[in-house]
Amino acid sequence: MSGFSPEWLRLREPADHRARDAGLVARLAAHLAGRDKVSVVDFGCGTGSNLRALAPALPGRQSWRLVDYDPRLLAAARGAIEAWDGKAKLAGLAVQFETADLRTHLARLLAEDGDLVTAAALFDLVSTDWLGSFVTLLAEHRRAFYTVLIYDGLMRWHPAHPLDGRITAAFNAHQQTDKGFGPAAGAEAGPFLAARLRESAFDVWEASTPWLLDRKELPLILAVCEGVAQAARETGAISDAEAADWLASRKALERCEIGHLDILALPRASIR
Repeated sequence: MSGFSPEWLRLREPADHRARDAGLVARLAAHLAGRDKVSVVDFGCGTGSNLRALAPALPGRQSWRLVDYDPRLLAAARGAIEAWDGKAKLAGLAVQFETADLRTHLARLLAEDGDLVTAAALFDLVSTDWLGSFVTLLAEHRRAFYTVLIYDGLMRWHPAHPLDGRITAAFNAHQQTDKGFGPAAGAEAGPFLAARLRESAFDVWEASTPWLLDRKELPLILAVCEGVAQAARETGAISDAEAADWLASRKALERCEIGHLDILALPRASIR
């Protein structure tokens, strides 16, 4: 799975960071408190945004392994983290970069030592079969797990447009097409993942973490709308003319909401 540009990931990073639920982060930090060193593996790391958001909240010295399929994104992550001013505040931060395919290397990646498995904006793009295998391996190795920005199927636009409902439905259908892991779970990923984690002896906390965007972030809004319109058009449920009309109207948007879910899961017997 690839196709995300460094430019797109940089554009969305402030909204991603702002959307995170502070309560889940605090609970995770408390779970890891008292450790001299915390080891983290970040799946589908992109340009390293997840590290920049989470590392300042975690205790102790930290060792991160950033994993992505796209070497271009890993190169961008290396440069972004080296230039990141927050790095200077984290004593002993160590970062490794690894190119790996999560379709074929998942078992190996989860078998290696680590206190925490994390990912951002990943799990709605994979299949339920892959999610099931992931949870099975996570439980086998008793890893703490924290993920953010699972798309939940909700989009609200202000002012509204008559095509909003059909556009959202078409986009959600497109989200469930194959992204490289089989038919993607899309908006069903969050509930499916949380349920499987609870069935596998994890205590699970969930938080709704939507993007709440206004005209101060118009470039991001327009980029989102362009992507939504293109995906809706590709399903055939929305005509080219309808997509163009909807997209043209979005230039006057006052605000929008894009729904996401964050999940924290801790193995029950290891909770302090």
